Amino acid sequence: MRNRIFLTAVLCVQVVCAAFFVVQIFASVFALPLPPLSWTFIELIEIGAAIGLVTGVGVSILALRQARAQAAKAEAALKRAQSAFRDVLEDLFTEWNLTPAERDVAIFAIKGFSTHEMADLRGVSEGTIKAQTAAIYRKAGVSGRPQLLSLFIDEMVDETSP
Repeated sequence: MRNRIFLTAVLCVQVVCAAFFVVQIFASVFALPLPPLSWTFIELIEIGAAIGLVTGVGVSILALRQARAQAAKAEAALKRAQSAFRDVLEDLFTEWNLTPAERDVAIFAIKGFSTHEMADLRGVSEGTIKAQTAAIYRKAGVSGRPQLLSLFIDEMVDETSP
């Protein structure tokens, strides 16, 4: 709450000073008549602007550091989640006794690749991929890709539950 009040005060000083300078510039450019201001008042506005700008730079640096720290935390959490997902995949693949080829096809299936795309990526025929996916579904005890994906999601939720 204190930070919010401080930031609001800095922002107000910056807005007031910016408005003063913009009005002064427009008055000069368009020869608008403005009442004369004392040099003391003008210097106070300039000091306020300088303080507001320097404080704004400091706040920006702090905000950037905080954003970078949050991004690093999010990246670390994502890496942990990816690692956990890989662990769940490996555990299930081992439990189902999938061959290395079936493991590759299962990963492609989970990623949403079509049979044709999997065949191209593996350099085999679509018939081979269909046979491998049928073996995967049989070993996993599911009837198709949606159930296989659901099985992985359920397993991930169970793994991450307290």
